[in-house]
Amino acid sequence: MRRIGGRLTTPSTIQIVAERRRSPTAVAKHSLVIAGHSTSVSLEDAFWSGLKAIAAGRDIAIAALVAEIDQTRGDANLSSALRVFVLDHYRSR
Repeated sequence: MRRIGGRLTTPSTIQIVAERRRSPTAVAKHSLVIAGHSTSVSLEDAFWSGLKAIAAGRDIAIAALVAEIDQTRGDANLSSALRVFVLDHYRSR
């Protein structure tokens, strides 16, 4: 047991508290279908939120945006290409 905020907690409670306080740098795996193929990407929450916002601004599904990025990424891995896309998008504003 451990004391957090004046309360005794079990290890499972600590895990739940940590999950609620996810940081923007927390990496999560996201599953998508691109060009009829299932794939997954591991992205930090901040980049995933950025992708969702960009897709919403264009009024397209996030999978459609990722498919566009996928077509132009060259040799870069998809997760890296998505991060660079989001970074470039917000830098150019």
